[in-house]
Amino acid sequence: MTDPTSPDVQAARRRTFAIISHPDAGKTTLTEKFLLYAGAIQEAGAVKAQAGRRRATSDWMALEQQRGISISSTVLQFDYRDHVVNLLDTPGHRDFSEDTYRVLAAADAAIMVLDSARGVEPQTLKLFEVCRSRRLPVLTFLNKMDRPGLEPLALLDEVEQQIGLRPTPVTWPVGDPGSFRGVIDRRNGAFVRFTRTERGSTAAGETPLSAAEAADELGAPWARAADECALLDEVGAVVDRKSFLAGESTPVFVGSAITNFGVRHLLDAVIDLAPAPSAQLDATDQPRPLDAPCSGFVFKVQANMNPAHRDHVAFVRVCSGHFERGMTLVHQPSGKPFATKYASSVFGSERTTVDEAWPGDVIGLVNASGLRIGDSLYLEQPVTFPRIPAFPPELIASAYSKDVSRHKQFRRGLEQLEQEGVVQVLHRRNDPQPVLAAVGQMQFEVFAHRMANEFNAPVEMGSYSQRTVRLTDEATAEELRGYSVVQVLERGDGALLAMFESPYFMARMEADHPEWMLEPILTT
Repeated sequence: MTDPTSPDVQAARRRTFAIISHPDAGKTTLTEKFLLYAGAIQEAGAVKAQAGRRRATSDWMALEQQRGISISSTVLQFDYRDHVVNLLDTPGHRDFSEDTYRVLAAADAAIMVLDSARGVEPQTLKLFEVCRSRRLPVLTFLNKMDRPGLEPLALLDEVEQQIGLRPTPVTWPVGDPGSFRGVIDRRNGAFVRFTRTERGSTAAGETPLSAAEAADELGAPWARAADECALLDEVGAVVDRKSFLAGESTPVFVGSAITNFGVRHLLDAVIDLAPAPSAQLDATDQPRPLDAPCSGFVFKVQANMNPAHRDHVAFVRVCSGHFERGMTLVHQPSGKPFATKYASSVFGSERTTVDEAWPGDVIGLVNASGLRIGDSLYLEQPVTFPRIPAFPPELIASAYSKDVSRHKQFRRGLEQLEQEGVVQVLHRRNDPQPVLAAVGQMQFEVFAHRMANEFNAPVEMGSYSQRTVRLTDEATAEELRGYSVVQVLERGDGALLAMFESPYFMARMEADHPEWMLEPILTT
């Protein structure tokens, strides 16, 4: 008889996935609508922003609510169809693609949201490359079908040509973009009529019709959609779970997140198609069995999610075993015991105490100031999970405290935000003044905002400039210090970074000195 409390059985009930998209494609809206359909919230728009605009539960940071974009990643856990769903909402701005990368390290699948009027955009390509590098299966949602946009077949061509995945539509739109009438479910040929709800605040009504009923009611739009479905059948664009899990094809769903239509189809697909957690590979490429003693790794660190308590939360993806609150794990980098008395289940900025967790779950360890991104934790049997790569910074800037009397707060904020990965903090030799490095400019804006509002240490930001950065070693650094076109700086973890004024100088030095260490990938 199967033991319902075994890690294998519990893992089979889990689905852990992330949502990625270009900014404004509707990712955060879709996130909230998943919560609505799962019954986790009763009405869409749980958090209000300025001017009465509604914001999603996942956008908890004040700056996110002000700007109406996602700039931090969030973990949301809810139940749906007797499964436990761990939804990892990711930043929607390209300047925070590094944070998205870290979140995807904890996911088993991804949903790619495309704006049907814009198709595949540059940020989508960049994020998909991250999914490809992690071998994540991808579901695709063509959003905003109720608005004028590109022809659906043209969108499929873009996905195949630019993303490199073979699209296999599960649902197909009836009616021209902007005159959306509903979808054909290609699995059974039935038509589901598009029905608006007031402000999209409640689940959309779904009226199923047979093919014959839909043909009588819709006429030409139905005939055109039926012809397109026949064409898809002829070219073999049908869902194949094996190729989906192998990262070769992507099941496609269509709808409108703002009006809730098509959301249920997509959420059901997460349960039916997305993989359950499996044995995680360790740093030596050996699988950690699901029933091995408890283990996990830190993929995100966030401070001040609850400003009233100035707390510090480390998000841990559970990889094996049965986690129980209060157990003492081993912190792999230091070898020291780590108590888990303050373990929480996270729902946006809200959290509740969690007593247990299983493979695939994400737990928040509160007041875990000793944990850093990429750290492994384990019980009994040692394990080291692969480090999470970081993007090479492309911009550098200086930062000064506006009030010298707040030097301690400045240093504490600097240390905390570096630990979270908001920016990289670098130092020149014999110079205590920090140099900030980032992938995008908005990271500097978030840094300045949080320093002022969370640490009460307003900063003066110097102008930023672009640099080409490479990881180097001490021997190469000594050689580089003789050149005026390159700076050598040290990161907080002791890594040495060479910053070139232009890619031309870097390429020239690489060609002239192939023995020098100039690595493009930085690791945390």
